[in-house]
Amino acid sequence: MSDTSDTVSFGYEDVRAEEKEERVGAVFSAVARKYDIMNDAMSAGMHRVWKDKFVRRVKPRSHEQILDMAGGTGDIAFRMEEAGARITVSDINQDMLDVGIERAMERGIDTLVWSRQNAEELSFEDRSFDAYTIAFGIRNVTHIDRALAEAHRVLNYGGRFFCLEFSTTEWPGFKEVYDAYSHKLVPKIGQMIAGDAESYRYLIESIRRFPPMPEFEGMIRKAGFRHTKVEPIMGGLVAIHSGWKV
Repeated sequence: MSDTSDTVSFGYEDVRAEEKEERVGAVFSAVARKYDIMNDAMSAGMHRVWKDKFVRRVKPRSHEQILDMAGGTGDIAFRMEEAGARITVSDINQDMLDVGIERAMERGIDTLVWSRQNAEELSFEDRSFDAYTIAFGIRNVTHIDRALAEAHRVLNYGGRFFCLEFSTTEWPGFKEVYDAYSHKLVPKIGQMIAGDAESYRYLIESIRRFPPMPEFEGMIRKAGFRHTKVEPIMGGLVAIHSGWKV
């Protein structure tokens, strides 16, 4: 996609690129205050296990610089901060960042840097970070290829890229059950807990429109990363993607 007049997906709709950014922003502003409660409700708490595993794969180390993109409410940053890493939490949505800042204050964490950023146009200098993480955020980016290129640009040589994202489970039988649950029940849960069915309908639809694991790995390689790897979880319902800048 070469310009902002291109058509991109917003759930099952195809919209203009500039319209997607506005509509995604509205979705996350609407759900920010209930985002973590809804994650628990929708995944039966499993998102916590997935995030713990993700951070173990990242292996944050003391004093290294890490950019946590789409870090919003701080879930990944709080886990990595325990290792002593110097973390910049970035998100395009200020409402999500505000929730994360409040949560950090409640935990007595004052070592994080909070920065509003567009993943496609980061303001950071080349080779600023040792690791780049993004969890459940890249599917909401308007131009994924641009975000991956920016991730590659801001990483040091030897830096690592890690992405946790929903995908398509390949477990026979489970896929059908999950499809029925996500399309029929998740919007109802969103209505009951957050008073917002439509935002959660979009979030489910955005998962369905996200590239399959092999295709997304190919996009990571095309952005310049090497030694790429995909680690499916629950048959591919969720996957950890990784790569290195060499």
